[in-house]
Amino acid sequence: MTIVRKNFHLLAISTLLVSSPLGGAWAQPVDAALERLKALVEEQSLKIDWQSADVSGSDVVLVGVQVGVEDSMAPIGNVTLTGISEVDQGYRVESIEFDTFRMEEGNGGVLVDEVSMTGVLLPDEGNQDVYGGFLFYENITVGTIDVKAEGKQVVLFNDINADITAPVDGKPMDFTGAVESFSIDLSIIPEADQRAVLEALGYLQLNGYMEMAGSWQPTDGRMALSQYDITVTDAGTLGLTFDLGGYTPELIASLREIQQQMAANPGGDDAAQGLAMLGLLQQMTFHSADISFTDDSLTNKVIEFVAQMQGMKPSDITNQAKAVLPFVLAELKNPELTTAVTRAVSSFLDNPGTLRVSAEPAEPVPFAQIMAGAMSEPQSLIGTLGVSVTAED
Repeated sequence: MTIVRKNFHLLAISTLLVSSPLGGAWAQPVDAALERLKALVEEQSLKIDWQSADVSGSDVVLVGVQVGVEDSMAPIGNVTLTGISEVDQGYRVESIEFDTFRMEEGNGGVLVDEVSMTGVLLPDEGNQDVYGGFLFYENITVGTIDVKAEGKQVVLFNDINADITAPVDGKPMDFTGAVESFSIDLSIIPEADQRAVLEALGYLQLNGYMEMAGSWQPTDGRMALSQYDITVTDAGTLGLTFDLGGYTPELIASLREIQQQMAANPGGDDAAQGLAMLGLLQQMTFHSADISFTDDSLTNKVIEFVAQMQGMKPSDITNQAKAVLPFVLAELKNPELTTAVTRAVSSFLDNPGTLRVSAEPAEPVPFAQIMAGAMSEPQSLIGTLGVSVTAED
């Protein structure tokens, strides 16, 4: 399953439901499609229920939907599925639209509004793993996610969207996504000292946006996240990329089988099942990864704040950090990396731009080798993974 799928996984599951057998000219494809939808959702270890299903041709409105686990069901309103048809890979739904979802408790609650999906494919058993093991959609949009606590709005996401291309004719599954804007109110943090620091830095209220892009090739399991950027206004951008191999449809099927076994036997040996899942993941390989921070005034604000607290000049704080860093890094027992990190961090502190930590081995490294190294000699992973630290203007 791709990164985008994981970001919208709960949303997709909580809004896709099934109906009882229907009559009429469209009964067979509509009924079969909804039964397949039910099977796909239940493979995610969830329970689904509904009050009724109103059918009109190839469209259906599912009324009074509830989704959850056995002892905890959440009402999510009505769901409209439009343009249901049978295709070679399974069943296609032209669009799915969801009622506004509200959940309130005390002085808090969650609102999710204007949710829709288009180009939805409910793959049959022979095709589902080629599409990541669950349903596939060409586009998903969410107008608003609004979270309130203690009578105030603490999290707000606006205009969430993702586009995915189907992996057909040997081509990879490509995806792009974004959260056009978000805001987070940190004044709700109970610790007064932490609130005071955030207020002094000007970050009690965070605003920003998110962008992502990547691909997955089912034929060889190559999965790449080429962009995952979280930008906070007047602070900076945190970026993440990675490139992995071996996430094949066969691996997805095996992981799903273990997940189903765990769901069917909740009192079973979780440790053994967890080890089995871990063993499967060792089939994957590591190609590269990158974590970066691009400054937009955060660094100097922190330096100035620390200097003010200690009654020193900002330049003194910077020089102290430069002097202490080599001693902190000495525990890595890697003089070359210590020198590179010290040089990069010093350059970044003098002229904040982008600080980047990269891992790019000369050859792909099996996960099994990474895990063995982490348990026996963690310091060796620096060389095995080709870790480097650089600063860019």
